[in-house]
Amino acid sequence: MKEYIVSARKYRPMTFDSVVGQAALTTTLKNAVKSGKLAHAYLFCGPRGVGKTTCARIFAKAINCQNPTAEGEACNECESCKAFNEQRSYNIFELDAASNNSVENIKALMEQTRIPPQVGKYKVFIIDEVHMLSTAAFNAFLKTLEEPPAHVIFILATTEKHKILPTIISRCQIYDFERMTVPNIINHLKMVADKEGITYEEEALNVIAEKADGGMRDALSVFDQAASFCQGNITYKKVIEDLNVLDADNYFNIIDLCLENKAADVMVLLNNIINKGFDGGHLINGLAVHVRNVMMAKDEQTLPLLQASASQTEKYKAQAAKCSSAFLYKALRIINDCDINYRQSSNKRLLVELTLIEIAQITQPDDEGAASGRCPKRLKSLFKRLMGERPKAAMQVAAAEPSVNRHTAIAKHNAEKAAESVVSASEGSSTDNSMSNGDGAKAAQPAMTTNLRKLKLGSIGKTFANLRRQGEEPQMVAEQDVEVVDNGEHNTFTEDEMLTQWVGMCNRMPQQMTGIAARMKNMMPTIKEFPNIEVVVDNEILLEEINKIKGRIRNTLIKALRNSDITLTLRLAKPEEIKRIPTNRERFDELKNTNKAFERLSEILGLEVS
Repeated sequence: MKEYIVSARKYRPMTFDSVVGQAALTTTLKNAVKSGKLAHAYLFCGPRGVGKTTCARIFAKAINCQNPTAEGEACNECESCKAFNEQRSYNIFELDAASNNSVENIKALMEQTRIPPQVGKYKVFIIDEVHMLSTAAFNAFLKTLEEPPAHVIFILATTEKHKILPTIISRCQIYDFERMTVPNIINHLKMVADKEGITYEEEALNVIAEKADGGMRDALSVFDQAASFCQGNITYKKVIEDLNVLDADNYFNIIDLCLENKAADVMVLLNNIINKGFDGGHLINGLAVHVRNVMMAKDEQTLPLLQASASQTEKYKAQAAKCSSAFLYKALRIINDCDINYRQSSNKRLLVELTLIEIAQITQPDDEGAASGRCPKRLKSLFKRLMGERPKAAMQVAAAEPSVNRHTAIAKHNAEKAAESVVSASEGSSTDNSMSNGDGAKAAQPAMTTNLRKLKLGSIGKTFANLRRQGEEPQMVAEQDVEVVDNGEHNTFTEDEMLTQWVGMCNRMPQQMTGIAARMKNMMPTIKEFPNIEVVVDNEILLEEINKIKGRIRNTLIKALRNSDITLTLRLAKPEEIKRIPTNRERFDELKNTNKAFERLSEILGLEVS
């Protein structure tokens, strides 16, 4: 039985002209051989499997060829070429830097450079994966690399150019190898298939070329695998089954269904894809590439960017004629958002389903689609309707919730009321009966509006989150609006209401003001002479920063509290006024120690510090 050799080795290029996809580099090297203008060091860099080591060997053979051709190729007939082809040349040395990366290995290499070649003109040292050399080895190599003997040429090859010392790079001629294009890989695979007597479908070779990701060696390895599975007849269906690749027809079908607003059919198709073992993230990535290709197919100028077979290109052009540019732009944005959020999502399948539903709704009018039952109404309009139907009473109840985490005074006041009502209710029914008429009903009202289950400490911000969901709280005034707002209102307000709006304003401040907002939450503004609000700041730096946005803060409070007469005073705290901010645990313990009713309440309800 004849020995089997993998295609990547069997069909390895032996001449410059047979190298695929590196025409510019091979032409430069051939011209250097023809003219005899050879550098003492070369650096070949680029991704894996694109021909770096192959070109280094061809170049080394051509340099030592005794009778090079007029095109700069080796003759393959002289003694030097025959020795190289039979792997017995003493003038060409290959060193794997991954396993020979020490200073001792480099010193041994330097000793060999002193001996001139016995046959040929040059001693050529090919160092593969040179970025694996240690820093000490690089430093030991520097002097010899800069001024080697006249009969020595170094060819360094690497896949990670950024890991090589700049002092090494500056001493070499640099050749950057490109990734193989899909058409180039397909043409080379056709040549190999014809020589091996293997039949194929062009769509199948296109899948193999895309799987290789620009590397010819990877493409030939996948080709051998597919040839073994298909037993000499490489078909599209067998290749996607062997390589576990999602059929491209699924992407065409998804876009067609989305254009027709058939969200239910898209969900069925997604379920079938997932049942076949494909991951939702894999589908999203493939769909993004597909939509991008459809967008490129809309214009003749961008067709070369597809890098697809001729039959696939025609399919993309046919679907591009159906899709508007606005649809493709929105679909790409939605898919990109899904890709960003996919890893953090706890329910990945739901995220993919919502993404496909949103794409299916792009072309759906706002007031159509629900009657047919094929897909739901726009999510946007649904949310608007729900927000419009939300009762305003919920906002009033939410506003009554205590804010314990940062403002101990308000928390203490509300907790005392709640504690007294609960304790009194647990002590007997006589008190409950007495509160059923007259003033008793009014006295019970504060306890009813306080949700006792939400009295856990550290719950600051709940009130303002509820307000934001209803869209009814005033936003932070824009930077340019520094003039005093006069809304013509002169409502009165309490200090508790002012503190509530102060914290809400801090929560709504822009992201770039996160630091100053966090410091402002710890402050306790007070009403000195109504409606003058005084804020005491701990240090001069913070005072200076707040002074820069003082006008915006004042305008925000005027709108929130509905009083145009509000003035804002900022002053530096006196030494005796500076106090350490207590922790949540310390505030909780203080409430228990100073109020027996709250202590009993915490035991009854099992209150904890969150």
